[in-house]
Amino acid sequence: MSAMGGEPAVDAGAATAGAAYRVYGYRWVVLGAFMFANLAIQILWISYAPVTTSAAAYYGVSESTIGWFSMVFMVAFVPLSLPAAWLIDARGLRVAVGLGVVLMAVFGVLRGLAGADFTLAMLATIGIAVAQPFLLNAWTTMGSHWFPARQRALAVGLITLANLVGTGIGVALTPLLIESRSIASVELMFGVVGAVSAAAFLALARERPATPPCPPGMEERALMLDGLRHALTVTPFLVYLGLVFVGMGVFNGVTTWVEQIVHPRGFSEADAGVIGAAMLVGGLLGAVVIPALSDRHGRRVPYLVVCFAFAIPGLLGVALLSSLWPLIAASLVLGFFLVPALPVGMQYAAEITWPTPEGTSNGLIQLFGQVAVVFVFVMSALRSADGSFTAPLLLASGLLLIAAVAASRLREPPPASERTAAAGSAAGSAAPDAPLPPAPVG
Repeated sequence: MSAMGGEPAVDAGAATAGAAYRVYGYRWVVLGAFMFANLAIQILWISYAPVTTSAAAYYGVSESTIGWFSMVFMVAFVPLSLPAAWLIDARGLRVAVGLGVVLMAVFGVLRGLAGADFTLAMLATIGIAVAQPFLLNAWTTMGSHWFPARQRALAVGLITLANLVGTGIGVALTPLLIESRSIASVELMFGVVGAVSAAAFLALARERPATPPCPPGMEERALMLDGLRHALTVTPFLVYLGLVFVGMGVFNGVTTWVEQIVHPRGFSEADAGVIGAAMLVGGLLGAVVIPALSDRHGRRVPYLVVCFAFAIPGLLGVALLSSLWPLIAASLVLGFFLVPALPVGMQYAAEITWPTPEGTSNGLIQLFGQVAVVFVFVMSALRSADGSFTAPLLLASGLLLIAAVAASRLREPPPASERTAAAGSAAGSAAPDAPLPPAPVG
């Protein structure tokens, strides 16, 4: 037993290969530090959204201008996603995520210190936005470095949960805090949270355990550019990118417009807050339960189908129901099934595109998820003259149905043992003077 709490791994494939590998209890510490950093950056991203009117008065700008505190994250993500993925694949978690958390800490605190100066606050926000791709694009890489294949979707699901918790804290806590203090002081508090999470990651995170968590061969990956070319030739991966666009578009659209969606049916802002919170709570539960089941059964495709198909009744309920409690239940169902499509799908992508580096496939997925913000604008453009969102929500339900059908036609990734055997066979048949794969870092 090592100092990091190694747990002997049991796998017939490893015995056949005659190779030792070990699963370490310390993986949960690394995961926890990484989750904390992701939670913090989500708070920093969303904290202006629930107090748009107050923030506009505080900074002396329009409400639409305040919207750029959130939108700049999506704008920055598009050009920075692939460079961040390259740094994750080429230099590893400690360097890439370490850079991200340092940027988050520095600019998060600076935004709070900017006071009521809108220009300085926005410049600091751009710095935080630059940090985000280094965190979001490392989800599956962290899982592959520390977790066995049977727990990787669960690990990504827990990171997704941390992101949702961060969003929920930002949405719920900011309006309460600004009742007794200025917006700048609240942002400084959130910046300090980001700094603490950065310190925790830098102190606790390690690149890799001393011994791999899986049989040799499973984690050998292509170079980033080679992996990117390969991923873009894998048809199931391209289909999943389309599914991400639909799923993230629906989720972002509903969370952005929830108050306007239910207001025409006579619901108050407080009711809308409860309905939105129910969707996040459902997402929290689903992000734990469904990826864990996917890992347990070693299957990805059936769970993707379930996620998209069972989200449809929830979305239809949000679109059509006129009673509060059934509407809350529908929102809970929508979140429970829609949110886990991301962690399950990320692990599916990492497996179906092997040996493309996880950071590369993860980066492309996050990129498509961010681009899906256009769905938010489409929903607004399609609402009726009286403000009803029924038509765009029905359209979104149809897109979820198409996504479920498309997911059902995906092929399941080969089992980990087959990838191990293929890697071993390729190594055994290589020419004597062929270059060896790079040695693990750490």
